[in-house]
Amino acid sequence: MDAKLKLKKATYHLYTFMISKLISSFGAQVYTFAISFYILQMTGSATSFATNLICSILPRTVLAPFAGAITDRYSKKAIVISAQIATTLTIGGLLVFTLTSGLSLGAIYVTTSILSITSMFSGIAFTSSITALINKERIQKAMSLNQMSISFAAIGSPAIGGLLYGTVSMPVFLVMYMAASIIAVFLESTMNFKLYATPKKVVEGEQKETIWQSIKLGIGYLKLQPIILIMLWIGLMVNFFFGAFEVGYSYILIEELKMESQHFGFTQGAFSAGMLLMSIYFSMRKEVKYPILVSKRGILALGAIIGAVSVPLLTPLTYHLVFGYYLVLMFCFGSVIIIVNTPLQVMLQKTIDDKYKGRVFSIIETMSMALIPLGMVLYGFLYDKFPGQWILLLSASLLISATFVLARPAVIRKVHPELGGADPVREEVRTV
Repeated sequence: MDAKLKLKKATYHLYTFMISKLISSFGAQVYTFAISFYILQMTGSATSFATNLICSILPRTVLAPFAGAITDRYSKKAIVISAQIATTLTIGGLLVFTLTSGLSLGAIYVTTSILSITSMFSGIAFTSSITALINKERIQKAMSLNQMSISFAAIGSPAIGGLLYGTVSMPVFLVMYMAASIIAVFLESTMNFKLYATPKKVVEGEQKETIWQSIKLGIGYLKLQPIILIMLWIGLMVNFFFGAFEVGYSYILIEELKMESQHFGFTQGAFSAGMLLMSIYFSMRKEVKYPILVSKRGILALGAIIGAVSVPLLTPLTYHLVFGYYLVLMFCFGSVIIIVNTPLQVMLQKTIDDKYKGRVFSIIETMSMALIPLGMVLYGFLYDKFPGQWILLLSASLLISATFVLARPAVIRKVHPELGGADPVREEVRTV
């Protein structure tokens, strides 16, 4: 295939990938919104809500290393399509169960666990295929457009979910998700996952490594990448304290502040709007020069926002002021998430060897999410026992303190030695 034709196909991938993510994410977001609201209204318990989050996180944390090894060994396209078909069948199973026996917490937890596994396989296979689908000059644009599609879906789906919740039955939400998943399967089947892939060298007589050997080789490769190891430790810490927000935000707004479903949906939409606008910015600007510096600044801002969630619990405000406050706060939160993630994702895509990408991305996911289940259980218990404002403020303080320690100037200069004696904070501002 000549260069011009490959570039045209890469452009097709760029936008097909975005549309596929938009459609499948829309269905998933509407489903997640409806299920989260259903659990909280049915049980009124932060623990039950946290249990569903654990079902979403624990399976992918445990199985991610195996998914990475499988992704590096077999056809990524087949894995992506198979995972999307499995998602469709799982939602179909829950639909049949709901119509025949009624929706229950047990059925929700099982469905959430299976969807977690299918989305993990699809996500790792897609992430490790970016450099094979799209030319390297447009990787930052690809990552930004991908995030834009997720943000578009996340803006519309909570608002639509909030408007529909209580007026239509749960089967309607499930049918919407199934339809979105089927369309995503069709779009993904038209993509060439080997367009820019580096051909694998086949050595005659060479024995194929086992899954365990493949995982060990991935870990060995990772040990030689100090930049990625630093990011792993920071991700581990961030995701643990992020549990304070993940569990607390919905619980506080729905249970303590009694926010209506439509308004809660709009706050979620504001979060996505922030992600969308920042993704558009990153899709147009040149590549970030010092990604670790930019991400450090973003994590510090995340800590401040998590602490700020507690303000309406400390200071009496009218309902409309509370609604407006969380709209602004969530918009800022969404923007900061992109500032943290996009530069790091681009750096990883360009740093990691293609033949190790599935394993390395899966190990990164496992390590960064390893403490999330513990955080969910801990915060689910704490929110049921103690005032939410003090949990948020303490968690925010610990997150900010840990960031200053783990991403101290000496560590940043290790990742970006070209800084030399430059002031990291000043350089950080310049890159933004």
